[in-house]
Amino acid sequence: MTTAGTEEEAEDLAGALVEAGLAACVQIQRVRSVYRWEGETRREPEWLLICKTRAGRFEALQALVHEKHSYAVPEVVQLPITAGAPAYLRWLAEATAEPPAAG
Repeated sequence: MTTAGTEEEAEDLAGALVEAGLAACVQIQRVRSVYRWEGETRREPEWLLICKTRAGRFEALQALVHEKHSYAVPEVVQLPITAGAPAYLRWLAEATAEPPAAG
């Protein structure tokens, strides 16, 4: 999970993650966030990105988010998938498979 400050940034980040094979799917929703930053309570619209991936791809996904994100401290949170429809989980694994090593 991560958030973005603009819809355009959310779309760009989602596209980059899917195109890199780091996420099988990214859902984007507009949300209102209330948070503490630099000693102030802030209330701002954000776009929530729910990135579907495998645990083994999390580090690479996190690195790409940090590389492309405009926030000084972007939210990057991993929530485990504890169960799911077998066909969906197979698709997710296939969509986020690491490319074969060059030999």
